[in-house]
Amino acid sequence: MASRNQNRPPSNRPAKKDVGADDNQLDKRRKVEAGKRVGPTVGGRPRQPFAAVTNEQEAAADVGSAEECGNEFTKEKVEALLNEKPKASKFDLKRKLESLTELNERLKRCIRWFQQGDENHVIEKEKLRNELDSAEKRCTEGELEMKTKEAEFTALISDLRKNNASLMEKLSMEEAEKLDAIDRYRRENEARISAEKCQASLLEELGKAQHEITAVNERAASLENAHNRQQEYVLSLQQFSSKLSNELETARESLSRLEKEKLTIVQNLSTLRGHCSSLQEQLSLSRASQDDAVNQKETLLTEVKCLRGELQQVRDDRDCQVMQVQALTAEIVKYKESTGKSLASLDNLTTKTKSLEETCSSQREQIQVLELQLAAANEKLKMADLSVSETRTEFLEQKRIIGELQDRLADTERQLIEGENVRKKLHNTILELKGNIRVFCRVRPLLPDDGAGTESSVISYPTSTESLGRGIDLIQSAGQKYPFTFDKVFTHEASQQDVFVEISQLVQSALDGYKVCIFAYGQTGSGKTYTMMGRPEASEQKGLIPRSLEQIFQSSQSLQSQGWKYKMQASMLEIYNETIRDLLSTHRLSGSDQTRPENGVSAKQYTIKHDANGNTHVSDLTIVDVGSITEISSLLHQAAQSRSVGKTQMNEQSSRSHMVFTLRISGVNESTEQQVQGILNLIDLAGSERLSRSGATGDRLKETQAINKSLSCLSDVIFALAKKEDHVPFRNSKLTYLLQPCLGGDSKTLMFVNISPDPTSVGESLCSLRFAARVNACEIGVPRRQMTLRPADSRLSYG
Repeated sequence: MASRNQNRPPSNRPAKKDVGADDNQLDKRRKVEAGKRVGPTVGGRPRQPFAAVTNEQEAAADVGSAEECGNEFTKEKVEALLNEKPKASKFDLKRKLESLTELNERLKRCIRWFQQGDENHVIEKEKLRNELDSAEKRCTEGELEMKTKEAEFTALISDLRKNNASLMEKLSMEEAEKLDAIDRYRRENEARISAEKCQASLLEELGKAQHEITAVNERAASLENAHNRQQEYVLSLQQFSSKLSNELETARESLSRLEKEKLTIVQNLSTLRGHCSSLQEQLSLSRASQDDAVNQKETLLTEVKCLRGELQQVRDDRDCQVMQVQALTAEIVKYKESTGKSLASLDNLTTKTKSLEETCSSQREQIQVLELQLAAANEKLKMADLSVSETRTEFLEQKRIIGELQDRLADTERQLIEGENVRKKLHNTILELKGNIRVFCRVRPLLPDDGAGTESSVISYPTSTESLGRGIDLIQSAGQKYPFTFDKVFTHEASQQDVFVEISQLVQSALDGYKVCIFAYGQTGSGKTYTMMGRPEASEQKGLIPRSLEQIFQSSQSLQSQGWKYKMQASMLEIYNETIRDLLSTHRLSGSDQTRPENGVSAKQYTIKHDANGNTHVSDLTIVDVGSITEISSLLHQAAQSRSVGKTQMNEQSSRSHMVFTLRISGVNESTEQQVQGILNLIDLAGSERLSRSGATGDRLKETQAINKSLSCLSDVIFALAKKEDHVPFRNSKLTYLLQPCLGGDSKTLMFVNISPDPTSVGESLCSLRFAARVNACEIGVPRRQMTLRPADSRLSYG
């Protein structure tokens, strides 16, 4: 690995101050070189990845599996095994390597023990499920049988009850008819007696009425005579009234004449006052006489009205008496007819009562028979209730057994989850010990603009226990299948939250003082930018960058109770056509880009520098202090507006540059005086594309050539690392030179390979999966935590 040290620029260090640092650096280089001399070959063969080693050693592991698996690995043993450190001295590299290999073998045995335990749990789970299914089947059969028996018994009981009810109704109806007939006979007898009495009384009343009629006729004749006299008296009164009216008219005429005379003799008023007063007295007397005549007329009119009312009342009484006589004669006729009919109906009722008595006797016998049948049916119902209670107890017992089986199944699933978590922890520990780059694969859903076909015809996921959630198969049109296995595979149904959960612990390592790098690789239109950025305005569609920053700030706030204080700085850049651009520069917002050359000379030259500690610096790059997620969100929005985006035939909004987001974290614990420096690099690479499909021309063509060139340089670096060559061409591209600490240093690195399920993109998908497999096999070194007990320099760097 001399090339890695050669690529780092020399640093000017004071001789006295950094003597210990030089010794430590020399010791580390000697350890790495000694490890590489011992590790690369075993028996003349190149060292293989962990998956290949485990496949080669399966035969030997199966022979000794009984002895190895006899020792149970508890949680304490696993934690002790993970926390175990080499016992060799600092300079005894051989013993240290032997202890590491022994520790690695013990970890492998632990993993095999957990895998065997997982298989046993799966077998036991299947057995429990089979028992549960059989118990549920028996329970359902018992329930069906019980329901059929219950339905039969209920139908029988309902039939018996209906028969009993119908018989009781018939009996009650017949008894009611019998009682009605007796009542009718009694009432008719009473009515006949009362009719006879009424007939006698009516005859007496008829005689009285005839006498009254004669008296009324006599009275009517006398009233008519009186009426005639009253009419004659009224006529005389009318004549007298006409005479008084004539007199009144004459008096009025004389009055008017006197008034006229009064007007003519106004001058002689003094002499004629006596005559006027006498005339006034005469007038008053005439008026009084006129009033008396009017009063007499009114009294006569009232007397006439009273006489007329009495006459009308006499006539009404006479009409009522006549009507009563007619009604009494009609009732007498009706009573005569009804007495004849009642005698006939009485004979009929006597015959009916005899027949009803006979039917009642027969129905009593039938009721006795039905009561016996009802008693037998009640006994059958009691037996049915007993059988139902027995089946119910059996059902409750089966239900209890099912509950116990479900509890056991839940316990088994919990143990499986715990075992899976321990397996993931062990797997991550082994990967960290080996120094491999972790690789996650994500398949985007089919879009309406994709070619014909379905995802199942191009991509499939194996369902075996070893490859479940980690394997993916790519199928070409000829039917050839290409299987791949990664650390995690996300299907098209995985959400942004599901993806982030898998990397949350890796993001948390940045707060603990590690260098963390996560980058997305894949062809254009495969979903890299959606995976990294997503849609920040929608909470469910946020990408890894916003979610990681939210977790960093939330965790830093929760650690304040333990005495930790964090300072964070953010920067964002893009590599566009092999030129670095500052995405947070204020000049880009104002419309001028100082990175673009004017007259052949660039205003700012951003240069990449690596120091002796493996940190990277970019000169003149804008670094912003951030203290909340709101500030980070505004910076991400600003960078997204400034990033280079273009339209091609394969993607409406294709990223035309590599975007690198860096968060520098400096934490200080005031109680323990510890200080940590972590770096989180989140990178969205531009997508590889073919000119025949993208149809790029002009500026798009230059961008495509620059993107493909930088990705080709990245591939060359990965090939050199996989083959453990002495020289790794990091300087061939600014992208690889910027990522040198992530690919060849002590960083925790994770790559997302994004795959398109479009059948027309099978070739590009195959190339991406092969490249991801090579990346997964690379060993870049063991991650190192950057923690000191003294204040560190405030200047932070790339990881």
